[in-house]
Amino acid sequence: MATVIDGKAVAQTIRSEIADEVRLLSEKYGKVPGLAVIIVGSRKDSQSYVGMKRKACAELGIKSFDIDLPEQASESQVIKHVHDLNANPDVHGILVQLPLPKHINEEKVLSEISLGKDVDGFHPLNIGKLAMKGRDPLFLPCTPKACLELLSRSGVSIKGKKAVVVGRSNIVGLPASLLLLKADATVTIVHSHTSEPESIIREADIVIAAAGQAKMIKGSWIKPGAAVIDVGTNSVDDPTRKSGYRLVGDVDFEEASKVAGWITPVPGGVGPMTVTMLLKNTLEGAKRNIEQNN
Repeated sequence: MATVIDGKAVAQTIRSEIADEVRLLSEKYGKVPGLAVIIVGSRKDSQSYVGMKRKACAELGIKSFDIDLPEQASESQVIKHVHDLNANPDVHGILVQLPLPKHINEEKVLSEISLGKDVDGFHPLNIGKLAMKGRDPLFLPCTPKACLELLSRSGVSIKGKKAVVVGRSNIVGLPASLLLLKADATVTIVHSHTSEPESIIREADIVIAAAGQAKMIKGSWIKPGAAVIDVGTNSVDDPTRKSGYRLVGDVDFEEASKVAGWITPVPGGVGPMTVTMLLKNTLEGAKRNIEQNN
């Protein structure tokens, strides 16, 4: 049976490390990291995710700046808030909760975030530096960073290994493949137009699944002893649950856990780590900023 990687436990360890560093910053410079979250509209999933971030900030001593805008807020209003936060020296990280309402151009808004405060790591310059050899972005995107952190803290070496990333989104698949490449893996990306994906996945020492397809990857697709990081969060009907549904990953956990060497569960794997990496990015941004100015 595979070793189940407990994302909650790893996240807790990292959070206590962050809290210690926040305390040191406060004692040494009298300043703490500040994270601003802009949310437009009242989508339930966005609201609950933002609630989680605020709670986590409070627990670690990070100052929260909350900008809640109505669904009908204009693009220029959102950009004005971004500019105000760029200019605020107490804010070290700015996060715009996606998706934005249809009438707002996401790319335009995100490119207005100051590079030094782009804690989501989605600014084209941060992604560009991630793609280039010998360059380091100021911030790494949170979910891919979480995936690699889970591998390294579980003792999985990446150098020289065959890694397959399933999915090529700007948020997970693409940056995860670039991060693996930076860590000296040999990387293949499997996507919706890939023929015979299972034969490619079967060769992988490391699989990062981020396709958004419930249980797409079967146990028979996994190489014995491989490390499997499942980013997928898909709801499937389950009449036995009060909610009427349950969450499953892109990997068939029951089957794959009998073959893999390491595997993350859904929920409880990558999810708790993603918010933690956001907080770590905010701390890193604050340290850079505060130490430069003192």
